[in-house]
Amino acid sequence: MPQPIEVRKVPLHSVSDASEMTKLIDAGVLDASRVIAIIGKTEGNGGVNDYTRIIADRAFREALIEKGAPPEQVKEIPIVWSGGTDGVISPHATIFATTDATDTPSYGAAAGVDDKRLSVGFAMSEPILPEEIGRTGMIDKVADAVTAAMERAGITDTSDVHYVQTKTPLLTIDTIRDARSRGHDVFTEDTLTSMDVSNGTTALGIAQALGEVSDITDEDVMRDRSKYSAVASCSSGVELDRAQVVVVGNAPGVGGRFRIGHGVMDHALDADGIWDAITDAGLDLPDRPHRDDLGGRLVNVFLKCEASQDGTVLGRRNAMLDDSDVHWHRQIKAAVGGVTSAVTGDPAVFVSVSAAHQGPDGGGPVAAIIDLGEEPSGYTFTD
Repeated sequence: MPQPIEVRKVPLHSVSDASEMTKLIDAGVLDASRVIAIIGKTEGNGGVNDYTRIIADRAFREALIEKGAPPEQVKEIPIVWSGGTDGVISPHATIFATTDATDTPSYGAAAGVDDKRLSVGFAMSEPILPEEIGRTGMIDKVADAVTAAMERAGITDTSDVHYVQTKTPLLTIDTIRDARSRGHDVFTEDTLTSMDVSNGTTALGIAQALGEVSDITDEDVMRDRSKYSAVASCSSGVELDRAQVVVVGNAPGVGGRFRIGHGVMDHALDADGIWDAITDAGLDLPDRPHRDDLGGRLVNVFLKCEASQDGTVLGRRNAMLDDSDVHWHRQIKAAVGGVTSAVTGDPAVFVSVSAAHQGPDGGGPVAAIIDLGEEPSGYTFTD
């Protein structure tokens, strides 16, 4: 049986800063050897050459080792960094760790209850070849990893999966050259475009595993936007050669005080989609909610966003896809980050771009984690 989960969000004071995590470890809130996943935002450019992700990854792994976690164990922890904190988005990390319900009073009353509570599972796919990116070979490998991660989380019903965070390889000049040397072509030779392709292909793998979409073909990738996952959050980079999959959902009997839910933004300004995710997690809110109604119970929200292919939002034309000065990745991320921060009252939100096959075209999936404990740990701003 999976163990209860503790979830905490911490700010990053610089790209190589893990001090707020170490404070939680020193205070006994987290045990370094029990950290099982970290998902965060760094302040780089979010592109192929965004090395802030590597710097932050190293900082957090080194901090865990310094605090007593076994190096070989730390090496295997899935740490997913999404680069780019455009606009008001604030660099931060959300840390997931197991805890012992019998030793933690705040979990005692919740442990073993029938109510479903937060559970996390992790898996790595088989190596993904460069020629498989954008094709069903990658989709099938991702789907297998999602199924394995679900099993490790103790989740048997796909409807209990509310968030699947992945990190996958994209194409680089070297991997394109490798494919050619073995007699294969690749989906695209534009390395930045390959980020969108990798993310979209991965999302279709998630959708396939969860039964959201069936009969996926190579021709569907990046073309049929009606095929998507409502819980996928896919990121890609140069850090690895396979799919790193973190499945987050609710499972019975796990215990703990955290729950997760999800919703969908139908367009870039759809604040209701964010509120839907929060209420789906189990937080009672008034008909017209305000950030003050959250009461510190919202731990974090995780969103993907995408510029609509028709170049409009709510029927009004925008110039994001025609702008040769600032890539649309940066613009839509800043816009949705502003909308999200206004809803949550906290700019430290996980908003990631390149959402092909992740939610409807021009929109994106939203996941929300809430704290149902007596003393909620979520962020509340005070002057």
